[in-house]
Amino acid sequence: MKQDIGDLALFGGGKLFPDPLHVTRPTVGSKDIFLDHVNAAWDRLWFTNDGPLVRELESQLERELQVDHCVLTSNGTSAMSLVIQALGLKGEVILPSFTFVSTAHALQMIGIKPVFADIDATTWSLDVDHCRALITPETSAIIATHLFGDTADIEALEALCRSENIPLLFDSAHAFGCTHHGKPVGGFGVAEIFSFHATKTFHTFEGGAATTNDEQLAARLRKMRNFGFSDFDHIDTIGTNAKLSEIHAAMGLTNLAVFDDTLIANAQSHDHYAKILATFTGLTLRTPPEHVASNHHYVVAEVDHDTFGLSRDNLLQILHAENILARRYFYPGTHRCAPYAESNADAHLPVTENLADRIIQFPGGASIPQEDITKIGWLLAFLAANANEITARMNRLA
Repeated sequence: MKQDIGDLALFGGGKLFPDPLHVTRPTVGSKDIFLDHVNAAWDRLWFTNDGPLVRELESQLERELQVDHCVLTSNGTSAMSLVIQALGLKGEVILPSFTFVSTAHALQMIGIKPVFADIDATTWSLDVDHCRALITPETSAIIATHLFGDTADIEALEALCRSENIPLLFDSAHAFGCTHHGKPVGGFGVAEIFSFHATKTFHTFEGGAATTNDEQLAARLRKMRNFGFSDFDHIDTIGTNAKLSEIHAAMGLTNLAVFDDTLIANAQSHDHYAKILATFTGLTLRTPPEHVASNHHYVVAEVDHDTFGLSRDNLLQILHAENILARRYFYPGTHRCAPYAESNADAHLPVTENLADRIIQFPGGASIPQEDITKIGWLLAFLAANANEITARMNRLA
């Protein structure tokens, strides 16, 4: 452990962790169960094209999420793109800038203008009043985001979309396993879109899904993910190849079998951080409100430069040197990213910009050992106690 600031890796000391410690590591269930599924697919020689494992995983996810339809796809971005096209969206779509850039890309790539709205300073959810002000005759939908195991302002957004007669979609990549007033995320709005990338709390190696209670929408999505085929040799709509393979479904079935244990382990990691960060000031851990049961997969904190003594970016630089690969989210805000910055030069999103410059995600989730969290806590306490001297030395080296 660090006894003097010269011991910090940034200043020439040894690294706290010999190997990189990422913000999330894949959670895995039983290798034997996974291989049983793989062997069954091998024996059937059925590896893709809506195989038995895909259909079984869709059925289990429908029960887990309490939705009528779960349409698995090759990844979350393809699920979002298919829903956007299946609904016939056009013109403009309102979405938060404080979200992963893939949603804006999915819109822009088919000629729909992403209109970036600010977020609420307290909830970090899409600001409903700002959305209302941005609606024009060209607005065809709102896409909200559930962030960091929390949920958006669902009721207010649903009321707004009903009044404007436009569909409401949710990017639910961060919210698998969460509930909102006791109801699982997955059945809100017209559809919810999930990513099952390996870093998510539930994953299929790589994959995604759209969930909906709209039978006609689900039927369109199933055709569109398979080139538009509605039968063996009959094509009746435009489509692409966005199918999930049997090997990916095997991983999903394996992980779903232990998902309750994953949630428990996530919560233990999050609680450990909460106890550590409560011992000093300047790092405020994001915790969900009472009406949300979180998956606790994301350990996210706000950095207050004035009270912690280090800026968020200086803290990141120090942590990265120690092999703690904490991250900025969603920096710098999608409206300030190169593909969108010029067309949004006049955008006024102060909450988004302030938050993007302040938050940090620490390594967490079910796979991180508790002793690693303890070491990170010791380091953070050392940094807080020596922040002024560390900042001065970093300034001299700049």
